[in-house]
Amino acid sequence: MFALSQVLVPVADGTEEMEAVIVIDVLRRAGAHVTVASVGQEPKVTASRGVKLVADAIVSECGDEKYDLVVLPGGMPGAEHLRDSKALEDITRGQAQEQRAYAAICAAPAVALESWGLLNGLKATCYPSFVSKLSDPSSAESRVVKDGLVVTSRGPGTAMEFALTLVEQLYGKEKTQEVSKGLILLEGKPTKLEFNQTAWAAKVPSKPQVLVPIANGSEEMEAVIIIDVLRRAGMGVVVASVEETLQIVASRKVKIEADNLIGEVSSAHFDAIFLPGGMPGAEHLRDSKELQSILARQAKDSRVYGAICASPAVVLEANKILAGKKATAFPAFQSKLSDQSAVEARVVIDGLVATSQGPGTAMEFALAIVDKFSGKDSAVKTAEAMLFSY
Repeated sequence: MFALSQVLVPVADGTEEMEAVIVIDVLRRAGAHVTVASVGQEPKVTASRGVKLVADAIVSECGDEKYDLVVLPGGMPGAEHLRDSKALEDITRGQAQEQRAYAAICAAPAVALESWGLLNGLKATCYPSFVSKLSDPSSAESRVVKDGLVVTSRGPGTAMEFALTLVEQLYGKEKTQEVSKGLILLEGKPTKLEFNQTAWAAKVPSKPQVLVPIANGSEEMEAVIIIDVLRRAGMGVVVASVEETLQIVASRKVKIEADNLIGEVSSAHFDAIFLPGGMPGAEHLRDSKELQSILARQAKDSRVYGAICASPAVVLEANKILAGKKATAFPAFQSKLSDQSAVEARVVIDGLVATSQGPGTAMEFALAIVDKFSGKDSAVKTAEAMLFSY
């Protein structure tokens, strides 16, 4: 176990945003000081599904720091950009030489660590299509592999387990259990309840248009997982800030740049609107007059909307658009729901309204949305590509 908890997470254009944000968020929940550093010349990167992340630093300026852990997210061509960063290679080689921990997920174990010779003699795993590049693929079927100080994992659907393994490596089992509790991880069989079954229709059936509003204090895992999964499934997703600036600082200090300000899309047609949770992010969403009007129109026009974590209670209930609807929310907010008969379910769909509980249910929530708009086969296909079971 390490006495310090300085962590470096490098990012690049084409980095898989879910993997990066889950690792950053979970480690910060555990108390680690996480520096997000761009391997490019500018802090802003455009990740693999178009999410714009703004780093805290530039990798080339991080060489003099000592890190207890360096974690490489995957995604293509993000992993190649990480591989090609001489500054990052030097930092990660230093970790190996000085017996400090390093880790990678998805394409990055094979594309970066293997190419730098930093998996020699070690068992590892990675995204299935890159397994042939591993020098020892004997553990490639494992979701997370820890060999000494090196941890590797397979992809977006294993990122939460990967991040929690890193928490345990830094802080031990007790801290890991504490962090896990707040995530609402899946224990046993996933529970999705649907009431008043209704077909969800899009104006253009092949490409539903979705609005994801974000604010300072939004839960970054929830926002990014929803955006990433829906874009993977072929939906058009607009990320809109309810703040005065495009850039928001999320609940665990991840900086995200929206596509638009909420006022710029207030008259646009959206087939669906989905709100991330997080506090005080949910309160900022609730207090946005523009978003209030958009949501009221969405409900009046009988179009889809939904929310996760604190937002079903803080935003939807407060705006009186959960009336007569069964819903769920983060456990601490379930008592604020007018109908609490379905709160134990991880995902609840009632007609055109979808709600869910928190970060650990966000993937199920997003895939349930895909299922409703595009069908079970599309949801299963999207899940399989992420190494997630639906």
